[in-house]
Amino acid sequence: MNLPAPLHHGLLIRRYKRFLADVTLDDGREVVAHIANSGAMTGLSDPGTEVWLSRSDNPARKLAWSWELARDGDGLVGVNTLYPNAIVAEAISAGQVPPLAGYPSLRREVPYGENSRIDLLLSSSDRPKCYVEVKNVHLKRQDAACFPDARTARGTKHLGELSAMVREGHRAAMLFLVQREDCAYFTPAADIDPAYADALERAVAAGVEVYCYDCRLTLESIRLNRPMPLRLHDGA
Repeated sequence: MNLPAPLHHGLLIRRYKRFLADVTLDDGREVVAHIANSGAMTGLSDPGTEVWLSRSDNPARKLAWSWELARDGDGLVGVNTLYPNAIVAEAISAGQVPPLAGYPSLRREVPYGENSRIDLLLSSSDRPKCYVEVKNVHLKRQDAACFPDARTARGTKHLGELSAMVREGHRAAMLFLVQREDCAYFTPAADIDPAYADALERAVAAGVEVYCYDCRLTLESIRLNRPMPLRLHDGA
């Protein structure tokens, strides 16, 4: 997936009200940027963090600036949670996710479950439908990519709905997309949300497939990179 061009470099002044950030651009201007991310953004929202913003010329937008990338250590991290579905859909369509290959139809945001929408629905005339939920991951702890970075009752609900699809005879998959490339494996953040970690374990036992991929990030694009090992219990 290509990022908006050009991106504008700056330093974070502060993040506030969850969806707003004050940023000093390299030319000295101070701007307010929208953050398409409701999570804690642990380690990415400290004052002085290097950030990259995009700018929209749409006059209908309340804020022209959007926060796209942050630097953590030597690497880039994608912070825009609106992108993972598109990144994964692009990769599946290109055959880059072998476990989910071979479906001629891919639809996004399809209603299912209890007033929910599945991120991606894969279908074929000769095999069960595959319901794919995509979760954005950017929290890093030592070598591990972790999810969630805040309690998520909605995420726990989604795991139950995926399990229900398996019971109905369909395939169901949870795909964690890590918008960074400096982690060695994925594990649920059980200390942050034990209910989600327990629900993930139950979903796996029920037949929900779980996959994790990291991303290759540049200032021009974010692409699916490589599959990552999964550890349902960190240290296992």
